Amino acid sequence: MARLRFETVRDVFEAFPIAQHELNLEPNDEPSLQFLEALVSRDELDKAVGFCAFLLPRREAVWWGCRSVRALVPELSAEESEAISVTEQWVREPEEHRRSAAFELGTRGNSKLPTTYLALAAGWSGHSISIGGGETVPVPPHQTARVVRAAVLIAACRVQMAEKPDLLRRCLEDGIRMASDETQEA
Repeated sequence: MARLRFETVRDVFEAFPIAQHELNLEPNDEPSLQFLEALVSRDELDKAVGFCAFLLPRREAVWWGCRSVRALVPELSAEESEAISVTEQWVREPEEHRRSAAFELGTRGNSKLPTTYLALAAGWSGHSISIGGGETVPVPPHQTARVVRAAVLIAACRVQMAEKPDLLRRCLEDGIRMASDETQEA
């Protein structure tokens, strides 16, 4: 897996200007992991979910999204199980045919299910997608993080309100660990 890409909050927002707007956060020179930890400690959990999705490399963000959705929604429907399984197969073996299969499943999936967005995240993790007839279109670089964020927040809506903060904190701690592990491997 890849290394942490962004040293500071500013680095994240320079790479993904849309993130600053969507998360309603200001760029600064604070170390990115420290900033993410501060968001969690201030209970700005929705913003922290989004920042974590943008902070992690695409494949790791998708993997974190899968782990988070499983933690938030332990009882998945058959449709959700299929989507997350195809997505996790791509995470383990990021081959083009697996990415295409995830994208296809995501485009057909129920837009109310978090796992549909995870499948789309895997599908949009490349530089382009095939739209048929041999034609491809570029994928905006922010698209994977956006749909990982959506998946985690949609899954969080299925949790009892009293349990939601603690479960989201655990998911975010997992994301921070993933990002921290990446920096320690360097």
